[in-house]
Amino acid sequence: MTLDKRQFMGASLAALASASMSKLALAQAPFPTRDINGVIQFGAGGGTDISMRGYAPHAERLLGRNIVLSNRPGAAGALAANFVRQQPADGYTLLMGAEPQSLFRVMGVADFDYNEFFPVNIAAMANTILLVTRPDAPWNTMQDILSFVQANPRRVRQYLSGVGTVPFTVNLMISTLTRFETLMVPFDGDGPAIAALQGGHIDIGFLTSAAAIEHVRAGRLKALGVLSDQPFQGIAPMTNAPSLARLPRFLPWGAWFGVFVRREVPDAAKARLVAAFREAGNNPEYRRMMEGRGNTMLNLGGDEAQRFINRWVSTTAWLYQDAGQARVNPETLGIPRPR
Repeated sequence: MTLDKRQFMGASLAALASASMSKLALAQAPFPTRDINGVIQFGAGGGTDISMRGYAPHAERLLGRNIVLSNRPGAAGALAANFVRQQPADGYTLLMGAEPQSLFRVMGVADFDYNEFFPVNIAAMANTILLVTRPDAPWNTMQDILSFVQANPRRVRQYLSGVGTVPFTVNLMISTLTRFETLMVPFDGDGPAIAALQGGHIDIGFLTSAAAIEHVRAGRLKALGVLSDQPFQGIAPMTNAPSLARLPRFLPWGAWFGVFVRREVPDAAKARLVAAFREAGNNPEYRRMMEGRGNTMLNLGGDEAQRFINRWVSTTAWLYQDAGQARVNPETLGIPRPR
């Protein structure tokens, strides 16, 4: 073999060895080694969207990678969840979701719920829920709207965003206590519904304060009541209406926002994500933003988050079952009745 051939073969072997070592180093590199995709279940401008877009930048700094956010609204969050289910279980696709998915099987929306996902973090609970209308509406209190609806059944147009969501559940609570027959108008999340409220295309909507409070403060929406027996930022409690005096039996209750990955994601990637989002949840700027919108910070990850979800599902699923709204008996899904 000539010198040139030996040199060529040596260089080739060296290149192959270098490439192999590079691949090995890449495989052993700590997660994440590239940008991450964050899929938001609901439309722009809603409570989930606002919460997650405020959350992601703080987690990015800790992970050292961008989190590229996109909205995939539809079917009460099932479209986004199903999309994430179909992506590789490598931790690079996050589901930025909310509470409706917990009830997918109970309500017959899908044959899965969060049982196929690992809870990276439950950031906050939006347990301050407002009934809002347009500023020029003729109603100013909860009793005003109740009286009008009862005198004019199915005349008032009410926002609905799918089974298991805040509008659906709070409407069910009200309807179990008093007659409340409205015309339900579906939207893919709070953002489009707020625009429809402001445009006069619908009349009322139950919204988390995270989505609605800035519009109320600016006079773009009018709040008729808060889902509580206590006032919130000058907004009267819904229990001021005599027929809703028993509303606290359902409380505290609210929407919540969290970050999930497929359960099959490697433990090392899960642990990295849990640590980053937990620290992000402690960021003072993020906490001020969330609490200023009426949210209660939770910042629960892993097993803590799973226990929170289990308790919430038990309360809500059996509310639906007892009201005759559940498509599947929670007992058959192994969901215990709340104590």
